[in-house]
Formats: sequence, structure tokens, C-alpha cells
Amino acid sequence: MRKEYNNTETGTTVYVKNNDIARALRKLKKKMQTEKIFQTLKDKEHFEKPSLKRKKAKASAVKRWKKYLAQRED
Repeated sequence: MRKEYNNTETGTTVYVKNNDIARALRKLKKKMQTEKIFQTLKDKEHFEKPSLKRKKAKASAVKRWKKYLAQRED
């Protein structure tokens, strides 16, 4: 059985089966999202002040905490 994903030496690899390019592109996008490549590109697009970074991190932590509490109530 062939490996479908290898990121150690050669980078991200997606194999095309039966000339289905659309499916391979979807798989590639999904893998890039899980590796947060798109997010890092977006973050590096513009400089962000450290105070704004902390503010966003705090807001996301509060959102995660509220989500956790909501799931715990059910």
C-alpha cells in the first residue's frame, strides 16, 4: 500500500488517481489547512502589533472557554 501523505523530506505530497485532478486539489487544500499554511501566510501578510496579537489570543481563549462550558452543560 502506497503512502498518500509524506511531509518529512519531500514536502506535502498528493497522489492523483484516475486522472482526477479536482479531487487531488481538494485533498491538497485540506492538507494545507490542517498544516495551517494558509493561516501563516495570512498572518505574515501584514505586520501586527504585539498588543493586538495578545488581544486576539485572549479573545480566542475566552471563546474556547465559553464553548467548553456550553458543552459541559449538556
